[in-house]
Amino acid sequence: MNLTVSIAQMCVAVSQPEENLRKAELWIAEASRRGSDVICFPEMWTTGFNWLNNDRMAAMHDKVVDRVAKMAKTYGIWINGSMPALNEAGKVSNTSFLFNARGDRAAVYRKTHLFSLLHEDAHMAPGEHVTVVDTPWGRVGLAICYDIRFPELFRTYALKGAEIVFCPMAFPYPRLDHWKILVRARAIENQMFIAGINRVGTEDFGSDGVVTYFGDSVIVDPWGRTVVEAGETDEMLLTATVNMDRVKEIRANMTVLKDRRPDLYELR
Repeated sequence: MNLTVSIAQMCVAVSQPEENLRKAELWIAEASRRGSDVICFPEMWTTGFNWLNNDRMAAMHDKVVDRVAKMAKTYGIWINGSMPALNEAGKVSNTSFLFNARGDRAAVYRKTHLFSLLHEDAHMAPGEHVTVVDTPWGRVGLAICYDIRFPELFRTYALKGAEIVFCPMAFPYPRLDHWKILVRARAIENQMFIAGINRVGTEDFGSDGVVTYFGDSVIVDPWGRTVVEAGETDEMLLTATVNMDRVKEIRANMTVLKDRRPDLYELR
């Protein structure tokens, strides 16, 4: 089974959802023209991380989410990316939506590991559930940025049968080397595809300083090989077709999951 993925590496206009939606629709249309099954956007791609504005806009951001869903239906393409949204308790959460080509919410994942270094935990409610969903091309897991540092989450997805994980990112310098290693490690150790979609440009976090995102968006295959990779500074839309059968082949030949020793591990 082949899956054609477009990854949209973008410079997010902070607190300007209209500008981000305008840009995104052009990419969605182009990805559809290329025959992509899915297009993936970075973390918080409609707003950026202006905490006070996000708190103010979150309640009305459902309208933005609905517009993205409408774009999925209009262009006949699945769409993924993370946005601020209210959770079931009415609290703002960093939320990854996966819309199908009919515009339905096929899956929702709320970021479980919040980035305390930039005080995300003070402004966002953590998710309480992992998310795996069956799609026409196989099982998909959802993660967001900082999650990449927690191998337990990705191993859980592998054990639940996930064959690819979509991971919207907002990874800044000086952690480029970490990013390059972590995304490949998660792919290799779990024998799955990882699509990591990062931002470019800068963002002002006030007293925490200005961060510069380094792009380097990438799709890595279950053997750890790079399928497609963006540069560090420019916005771009990359498209690649992957053979999802590679996951089953590699897991059958290198039986890492079967050879685990969960009777010895101490994870709590």
